[in-house]
Amino acid sequence: MKPPTVVLADDHPLIMEAIKNLLEPEFEIVGMFTDGRDLVEAAPKLNPTVIVLDIGIPTVNGLCAGERLKKLMPRVKLVYLTQNQDQDTAKEAFRFGASGYVVKNTAAADLVGAIREVVRGGFYISPLVTKGIIGPVMQNFKTGRRKNRLTLRQKEVLQLLAEGHSMKGAAFILNVSPRTVAYHKYTMMDHLSIRSSAELIEYAMNHSLVSV
Repeated sequence: MKPPTVVLADDHPLIMEAIKNLLEPEFEIVGMFTDGRDLVEAAPKLNPTVIVLDIGIPTVNGLCAGERLKKLMPRVKLVYLTQNQDQDTAKEAFRFGASGYVVKNTAAADLVGAIREVVRGGFYISPLVTKGIIGPVMQNFKTGRRKNRLTLRQKEVLQLLAEGHSMKGAAFILNVSPRTVAYHKYTMMDHLSIRSSAELIEYAMNHSLVSV
């Protein structure tokens, strides 16, 4: 029987190589990416069973990439492998279609177990973030609502600004006008009751939209 296929995405190549060695031969690794935009472009062609991705990958962060991939590949299983133990971030990941959420400093066997579980159609959450999350996650599946929810485009703009790009640079990457980037920036600040660019970047870091 052919093993389930897996795509990996992490901004640290050495970590990905270690994950690859851990998962093979039980799973077949069909792609490895260090950039979210490359992942979104390539994954539909590779058509993996599971995508294991970090939240803090550059250009398009893992949450935005996951949301896009679930629209392009509704049957793919997303397993987030991240250092972030924040329950709100985990809830956001599941709201965007995740099947698994594994914290990096847990035992390596947790990742293998998580992938096995999601391939069977189940869900997995690391014990470090499980407490107090199961009920809210299920509620998010039902309501699809979140008080401070940002749109996909707003998150893309925020990530690029937090990574140090100017509004003109972000506009070039997203193929929009600088005025459009400015509009999204100030709409986010108003929506989140944020008064400065520094606070906006702090928000991005606190919500794992960029690596820290």
